[in-house]
Amino acid sequence: MDLIVTKGITKTYNPKKIPVHALQGVDLTINEGEFTAIVGPSGSGKTTLLNIIGGLDRQTEGVLSVDGVNITDLSDNKLIDFRKNRIGFVFQSYNLIPVFTAAENIGFIMLLQKRSKKEIDTRVDNLLESVGIEEQKNKRPNQMSGGQQQRVAVARALASKPKFVLADEPTANLDSKATSDLLNIMENLNKNEGMTFVFSTHDQRVIDRAHRVVTLEDGKVVSDVYRSKN
Repeated sequence: MDLIVTKGITKTYNPKKIPVHALQGVDLTINEGEFTAIVGPSGSGKTTLLNIIGGLDRQTEGVLSVDGVNITDLSDNKLIDFRKNRIGFVFQSYNLIPVFTAAENIGFIMLLQKRSKKEIDTRVDNLLESVGIEEQKNKRPNQMSGGQQQRVAVARALASKPKFVLADEPTANLDSKATSDLLNIMENLNKNEGMTFVFSTHDQRVIDRAHRVVTLEDGKVVSDVYRSKN
């Protein structure tokens, strides 16, 4: 099933002054269950495209359909609700709430969804186990390593039971072992639970694991390569 469809997506910054064309007519379809890396040099438009797909930014022109919904014309409030319920995010800088424990960070999105305490507690425990950090449950971000924090971020991204996860340079601050461990977790979630992952990355270690590599240059798709799954 087509999960994400972009048609003629453009993004222009400073249109009335010195325009910067971050994206120029991007057509892209991502299906359920993909493990896709969007790659390209700095300034190619990777993060801009990810932010538009995730509803964190709006395109200048073009149409974006996510999970069968044309989100192009959604109001800001409806877009917030759409993100909350259908899209998970993993960021380079983790973006954990510093005063919350790992469990509280993971469960916060479910509080916003008005889930019951019993449901939240059960799902948090299951997610902590799935990413292998049960022992970090009651620790705050400053008490965890970068790799542990990013695992919490992955669990948090999955907490809302999203349709897919967008990961923007998720391994940029991790060493080789933490990167390998994190990618193993994501691949297992993709393989065993069918979770769709879309990465924006410079990291060759991520690119090597991807089942599809979409290359951007100057805001345009210049290559789109599928690989057989391992």
